[in-house]
Amino acid sequence: MKAQDTGVRDREIHGEQTHLDAVYRRLEEKIHEAEFLMDDAAKRAQVGTPGALAERDAQVFQAGMHLQRLNNEFEDFLFGRVDLLPGKDGKRGPDGAYTSVEPADDAVAADNTAEIAETLHIGRLGVLDAEYTPLVIDWRAPAAAPFYRATPVAPGRVVRRRVIRSRGRKVLGVEDDLLRPELTATLDGAELPVVGDGALMAALGRARSHTMRDIVSSIQAEQDLVIRAPAASVTEVEGGPGTGKTAVALHRAAYLLYQDRRRYAGGILIVSPTPLLVSYTEGVLPSLGEEGQVAIRALGSLVEGAEADTYDPQPVARVKGSARMAKVLRKAARGTLELAVAQRATPLRLRVVAFGTRVELDEGELARIRQHVLGGTAPVNLLKPRARKLLLDALWEKSGAGKRYTDPELAAEAREGFDEDISTEDDFIEFLDAWWPELTPRRVLAAMADEKRLGRWTRRVLQPREVRRLSRSLSRLDAEGHGPLSVHDVALLDELAVLLGAPARPRKRDVDPLDQFTGLEELTTFADRNPHRRERGERLEQERKDYAHIIVDEAQDLTPMQWRMVGRRGRQATWTVVGDPAQSSWSDPEEAAGARDEALGTRPRRRFELTVNYRNPAEVAELASRVLALAMPGSEPPRAVRSTGLVPRFAVAGEDLGSSVREEAVRLLDEVEGTVGVVVAMGRRQQAARWLAGLGERVVPLGSLEAKGLEYDATIVLSPAEIADESPAGLRVLYVALTRATQQLTILAGERDLPDQEGVPDLLRE
Repeated sequence: MKAQDTGVRDREIHGEQTHLDAVYRRLEEKIHEAEFLMDDAAKRAQVGTPGALAERDAQVFQAGMHLQRLNNEFEDFLFGRVDLLPGKDGKRGPDGAYTSVEPADDAVAADNTAEIAETLHIGRLGVLDAEYTPLVIDWRAPAAAPFYRATPVAPGRVVRRRVIRSRGRKVLGVEDDLLRPELTATLDGAELPVVGDGALMAALGRARSHTMRDIVSSIQAEQDLVIRAPAASVTEVEGGPGTGKTAVALHRAAYLLYQDRRRYAGGILIVSPTPLLVSYTEGVLPSLGEEGQVAIRALGSLVEGAEADTYDPQPVARVKGSARMAKVLRKAARGTLELAVAQRATPLRLRVVAFGTRVELDEGELARIRQHVLGGTAPVNLLKPRARKLLLDALWEKSGAGKRYTDPELAAEAREGFDEDISTEDDFIEFLDAWWPELTPRRVLAAMADEKRLGRWTRRVLQPREVRRLSRSLSRLDAEGHGPLSVHDVALLDELAVLLGAPARPRKRDVDPLDQFTGLEELTTFADRNPHRRERGERLEQERKDYAHIIVDEAQDLTPMQWRMVGRRGRQATWTVVGDPAQSSWSDPEEAAGARDEALGTRPRRRFELTVNYRNPAEVAELASRVLALAMPGSEPPRAVRSTGLVPRFAVAGEDLGSSVREEAVRLLDEVEGTVGVVVAMGRRQQAARWLAGLGERVVPLGSLEAKGLEYDATIVLSPAEIADESPAGLRVLYVALTRATQQLTILAGERDLPDQEGVPDLLRE
């Protein structure tokens, strides 16, 4: 680099450092203000009136939230800048910036010179100085949109866009994009300098870690359109590998909260396909200045008290995920009631004493009453009051007492006394509890492990081989349904919870007398209100079941039963649905589409498509496109925007697969700075973990279905044929595996791959 260029870069970095120093001085002032409010709120606790306590609680909460956001340690707190021409009008928005998008008619002189009228710095939180002049514009504010949307074709007012790299309070570097290169623009009398080779490529070249970075400094125009799209109804987003779908979904959650926090106080739920992807992404929202209002859950963690910790083979998964399971579970819920009665050895007759005589219902009469009760569609556990009433009706009728009264009022009075006498007898209560026991979803699921019993419940719904696979899978549960659960089991438990009905929970604490006057729960400190201080179990126990907005990531992978589960949590919600049909691992996309339409209802839909692959170098993307052509003929892959010159490496694994995989992983660890992902068929997950033991945290072994949404500096894909043969969707799963690498990709072929002399598997040849 020339000394002159170095001098310009250093001078520009120094200028941005001066501005960042001013920002942090202002932040310190705001922190002191928030601390003062906290102290003032604590003093109000000494005034014991309900009004003072309510005011104190609200003040503690608001000040505490503000203080927490200000105290967060951000990487790249200030990350962007735009230098703008004068606008068509002089109106300012609430963030202190001018609102005009297009330049004034006289902004550019006849000789193509122009003066910069406004400079805006973009960051994670908005910061105003003491005179309400913007020091930093919140990235979600309307004034920040040109930073993301301006292009050389449609620059608007933007002359120069700058990405600022910083860590803590130190500016490390700047990269500029000149969007109006034909202009000679001046700022404060000096020509506007341009530094660097392009901000986007610099961002794409950074090494990957085990957690996702936000893309707030490198959001591109088509991504920004999705993030800022109106929230009403359903926003559907499709995009191939590397187009930033997951990152866009997370940034959209932060944007919606910023735009309408009151509306989304009901909570935003982000549904991810795997726990690995949750772990990878859960740090993004705090880095964007949002946490507490958004729940990120894996599909296997959506049901309270259940956590998926095992995988089903693909043939079993296809049965459990099918929409037919809704009918199977309905029959199983009612069948398990009969089973539970038989297991409790309930008396075959019900005998009571009424009006001095014995009244009895025999086995046949009881069976008819149960069938009558079960004839409706109400949840089984919630039918117990109806069962109680019909038993009392039958006993009253059989006693003949109704015929003794001609006066309706006397008859009603006698009947009321009869019901009270009979229903309070211990024998009747014990009989009813045994005859209509409370069922749990886990217990019904466990009852389905008996193949003969399951065959009766699923006649004309499942094939015999499907019954056998399903029952054998559920045999890992004990009689009460405890044991390893798969992500598909969790969806079945959710369906059963609806079919059975949940009894009301007892209150955990007595009502504070003060609450009767204030309607508020009296809290001492902000920590009591902070959900991130609670243990995870407690958070899940209190998990809401209905959300204001739901974002479904990798939506193409949801089974029909999983769509039913997610749909129950968004009956009144607006939706953002993000996915790519070409990456679907579900074998029957049409069946899943029907369940998806049912979950989304008749809400209007707005569709977006992301077309640019920012993850994979062109060399990797070209290889993956060969598999895409086999998996979904006619599909267009996203366009890769960069090239590294590193073509994918092919090798034939030796007889000792473990040694071959380990040697290649060691080689790649020396080649890249970040992580190495090793993708194997699902049946080899445990083997791969043993092969790579001791190589450190930078190496991640994972099954083919776990790779969705993740990215690594280098990726090893072992035996493409094994992955492709795992399921009817195997080619689509292989396409996912081949698109995880940001720099280098190695393909290790086995015997089933039929490699040629250069080690290229049959599936990957041109």
